[in-house]
This record gives sequence, structure tokens and C-alpha cells, in this order.
Amino acid sequence: MASDELIQKLKAALGDTGVLTGKDAEEKAQGAWSKLGVPAAVLRPASTEEVSAALKLCHAAGEGVVPWGGKTGLVEGGEADGHIALSLERMNKIEEIDTLGGTISVQAGCVLQTVCEAAEAKGLIFPLDLGARGSATIGGNISTNAGGNRVIRYGMTRDMVLGLEAVLADGTVMTSMNKLIKNNAGYDLKHMFIGSEGTLGVVTRAVLRVWPKPKSQDTGFVAVESFEQLPKFLRHMERALGGTLSAFEVMWEDFYKLVTMEPAKGRPVIAHGHPYYVLVESLGGDQEADSARFEAAMMEALEAGEISDAVIAKNQAERDAMWALRDDVGQVVHTYPMFTFDVSLKIADMESYIAEVKKGLAAKWPDSSLMVFGHLGDGNLHVIPGRFPDANKETRRGVEAVVYGELRKRNGSVSAEHGIGLEKRPYLDWSRSAEEVALMHLLKRTLDPKNILNPGKVLEPVSQAKAAE
Repeated sequence: MASDELIQKLKAALGDTGVLTGKDAEEKAQGAWSKLGVPAAVLRPASTEEVSAALKLCHAAGEGVVPWGGKTGLVEGGEADGHIALSLERMNKIEEIDTLGGTISVQAGCVLQTVCEAAEAKGLIFPLDLGARGSATIGGNISTNAGGNRVIRYGMTRDMVLGLEAVLADGTVMTSMNKLIKNNAGYDLKHMFIGSEGTLGVVTRAVLRVWPKPKSQDTGFVAVESFEQLPKFLRHMERALGGTLSAFEVMWEDFYKLVTMEPAKGRPVIAHGHPYYVLVESLGGDQEADSARFEAAMMEALEAGEISDAVIAKNQAERDAMWALRDDVGQVVHTYPMFTFDVSLKIADMESYIAEVKKGLAAKWPDSSLMVFGHLGDGNLHVIPGRFPDANKETRRGVEAVVYGELRKRNGSVSAEHGIGLEKRPYLDWSRSAEEVALMHLLKRTLDPKNILNPGKVLEPVSQAKAAE
């Protein structure tokens, strides 16, 4: 627990409005999906200099600091109970939009949707897109290497970051606001901070890539009768659309029913009764020509038997209705007690994987459910088992044994895009080799020898790690 002396020093450095304690700190610790605990204090720096000053003080005191973005994480990566939380909510400015260079420079507390709207106003697109777009921050996106709906076209967050600024555990500011696409001058240090969940440094600013805003958008919704047809349809659309395929979102039937039946507000685009449904989207440069190509590609897939039914959005309202179904993940609360999983594996292994997970869950919990949906085009599925008797630790561990056990057999990853946090930490070595984990520990000890940055997240505490060797 942070000492009163440290809190007073922090207030002197950040001002009274820059440090919240007691009830004010507790009220700030409200997350959408994941536990945040009760922090000893919540810091609200307004600049990189204030972040640096705060970390210097905490480093000297050996006090743990947990960076917060939009608090939309799903793996307890922002859990700050008894520690100091560092919120970048006041560092939310867009600093520069370079339309010629194709970059946008922002502070880490800037909300994703704000960045997307600012880019759009300049005739550009920042293509990172995910359900929490209205509250997730760029710093959080970077710290988890967020994925989302357009990875198949534009890649992960890592692929959209040209440069960044980060503050190290001792307060050292590492500024590398690179605006060049090609820069092979030595180590590309930004990658240490992308996806490391605030354990190696606190990202404060970033230079992001933006592209010219597409002039066309075509969206379709299809039904597929067998898993075997899904990758065939995916590859067909990739070839037929000439590089403009931007989303390929698959929903298993149970999830589709969940988001198209009361109490959900959505209604079926295509009738129930099919095992798989796909939302497919293309972004291009000529609406008339691209729409004709999109429609022809869908017709070819229908004639080839790759899909059994299809609807193409005729206007923005119909497009929004399709995406609303995919985004209505909140409906899974109706299967509570439930647990959420974000896994990655080869497309060829997905059908057997889901079948074995269903079998394993049914053997232990006959009344359980399993909701599956996700970004099949990039190998990422969201797997949400539910309707368990309780949500205690024993049940969670039993469910994880089934979900991750089958994943491990197929050399999959326990985290496709959500990170490791505390929740997945025991399973890190199921997806990474002993040598990889050892190097992660070495990086952590080198950059954060006192273990103050997001302590306990991603990696097991050093003493436990050594004991396991």
C-alpha cells in the first residue's frame, strides 16, 4: 500500500486534481468486464513530463503502478488492488494529422473512436475497429496489440504504429515518434511496448498510420452449411475481390440465435437453421465497379455451393444492422455464469477444436452452453462457455482445462488479441516456449528491475518462475 508520504509527493508533482484517493479512487475503478480492485490512488497526469515525475517517485518508493486506458480489458490486466493506478484519460489530444505523410500523432489517452473520426474528417481512415471503439484508448490498444474486425486487411495494432513515446519504470522518457514507414536503423524499440501490457513501460504518445478513406463499401451476410465451406468461401472472396476484402466475421448458430432473438434487439438477416453465418465486407475505390464485383463474387459462391443463402446490404441502415449483430456481444450475459476466451489456431483445426470443447464441457456440465464467433479469416475465435452452476475458481479452472487443453493439442494461442493479464498468466507457457518465456523475464528484469510496472501481469513473479525451473 502506498505510503502517505508518497501520496503527498505525487500530489505535489501532479496537483490535487491529478491524484485521486479514497472514495474518489474507488469510484474510478469501475471496469466494463474485468476486475480492477481498489487502488490506493489513481494518478491523472496531463503530460509525459508528469508521467515521468510520477514514475520516478514510485520507482524510488518501490510502489507498483498499473497503467489504465479505457478500462475495457478482459483479462484482469488493469487490476490495481492496493497499488497505484495511472490513468491517461487527461492525455487525450490529437497532436497532428499529416495527410501527405499518412500519419496521425496522438496522446495515449485518446479514445479510438475519436481518432477514427478525426482521420475520417480529413478524408483518411484509421482502420482499427473493435466493439469497445467508443471507450478503448489508443494506449490500451497498443499495450494489448489489439486486433478487431479488419485484421485480415490491415493487420494488428502493431502494423499501424510507426512510432511511439514511452516512459520507463524509473521515469526515463524514451521518445521515438518515428513517421517513416521504412526505418531499419538499429533495433525497432517500439515493439517492446506493443503488446507488453504496460509491464515494460507506459506508452504516452504514438504516431499511427492512416490510409486514404475508401470510396466504396460493400457488406453482405451469408449462410454456410458446413465448416468445410467456410475457408473455401473465404479464399474465393479474397481472390474475387482483388485485395479489397476487409472483414470476414463468422458466427456459429447458437450465437446468431442469441443476438437475433428477444431480449436482443437484433433480428435475423437470414432465417435461423444454418450452422454458420458470415458477415463479409469489402472496402474499395469505385462504388459502382466494386459493388458489381462484390455481387458477382457472392453469386459465384452461391452457384458453387460454398454458401446457401446471401443478403447484400442496399444502404447504410442495412449495413449497420448487420454489424450490430456481430457487435452485440453483451447478449452473452444471458448465459451467466459464463467465461470468455479469446483463442487463435489454424483454420483447419477449428472444427475439431470446437467439437471437442463442446464434448468436454458437456461431459462435466451437461446443461452448459457454448457461444462461438470471431475473426475466422485471421484465425481468431471468441469462445464463451456459459450456464454453469456457479462462477467460482474451481469451475473456472475446470472450464479452462477443457478450452485450453484442446487448444494446446493443436498448438494454438491462449490469447489472440486480448492479452494475458492475470487471467491467462498460468497458461502463458502453453503457447510460448521455455526459451521465449525466459527472454521475457530477462527483458522485464532489465527494464523494470523493481517490478513496479503492472506487477504480476503477463509473467509469474520471479520467485515463482525460478521455483518452477
